[in-house]
Amino acid sequence: MKKWKKPLAAAVVAALAFTVPVIGADASSKNPTSTTVAPKGKVAKKIRIGYFANVTHAAALVAVQRKTFEKYFKADKTKVEFTVFNAGPAVVEAMKGGAIDVSYIGPNPAITGFATTNGTLLRIIGGATLNGAQLVVKPSINSIADLKGKTIATPQLGNTQDVAIRAYLKKQGLTTTITGGGDVAITPTENSNTLTLFKSGRLDGAWVPEPWSSRLVVEAGAKVLLDEKDIWADKKFLTTHLIATESFLKKFPGSVESFLRAHVETVDFISKKKNEAAVKNLIQAELVAKTGKALADDVINRAWGNIIVSEDPLAKVLLESANDAVDAGLLKLGAKGVTGIYDLRILNKIRLQQNPKFKKYQTAGLGLS
Repeated sequence: MKKWKKPLAAAVVAALAFTVPVIGADASSKNPTSTTVAPKGKVAKKIRIGYFANVTHAAALVAVQRKTFEKYFKADKTKVEFTVFNAGPAVVEAMKGGAIDVSYIGPNPAITGFATTNGTLLRIIGGATLNGAQLVVKPSINSIADLKGKTIATPQLGNTQDVAIRAYLKKQGLTTTITGGGDVAITPTENSNTLTLFKSGRLDGAWVPEPWSSRLVVEAGAKVLLDEKDIWADKKFLTTHLIATESFLKKFPGSVESFLRAHVETVDFISKKKNEAAVKNLIQAELVAKTGKALADDVINRAWGNIIVSEDPLAKVLLESANDAVDAGLLKLGAKGVTGIYDLRILNKIRLQQNPKFKKYQTAGLGLS
């Protein structure tokens, strides 16, 4: 059991950051590490993949740089289009608008997207990253109680960190509102602006994912008041997982398989200690490509030490979060709750093909495995 309950918010409104041009199906792979396996099932002519330019989306950053997705989709004659987002609610809105097919995303927006569409919008198809979010504050703040009357930033209203801090503060007896009122003023702010505002003294702190928590500590003199992993009994929480629209998964299971094969290969590449330096270089290259700036060495080293790249979907954690949200009155669910949100069959199929003794990822009763 974890030490506190983490509710979810239903507010999701955002704009896309920018779109990377379509890459043709004839793009070649950089440093392939495994043989492409032809997927089963119907494939799409084009797949639109979303991710964030954050260290917590390391698998996506590495795969894009190594052209791993293109390698797997080349056999399908499928074109790949990448869209970079600022926060999870924007992904949900893009899926609702039919602009994205699969994406890396945080747990709270995914559950909200599922719940607000009565389970018709999306399915979680695998995990990506565990941990990697912290509450960092001015050095003069020494306790949660000291946050009363202070202004704290989160990446976006309704995103995973925004929901996490509101839930945590409520458990500590501090109120917040979606309009910035209450005991602690929560101000959803784009991450790059958060750093600037903190340096200028206009923010007292922020609950943000990596690399932003590390940038605030290293570059702006913030200190860690709370590492989110410390409020979970197993020191692990879900930061990023993979979703596909229900319609795309149903119509093009072969394309979802190609996407997951690319993701699995990337997770395996990242997981090898000998590749750590190369992985960091690839992350830096993708950050430069999408943000125009690399991270300082001490920032990326600190950030990398705070995350775990894993395809484990941590279904039990998601279930607990959903139940907590209902208990807190922040999420309304129908009779089915979030049952059906998972479809891990393709991920498990891939791993079982690689290793017949692989223990399948389970869904905690919330879907197919």
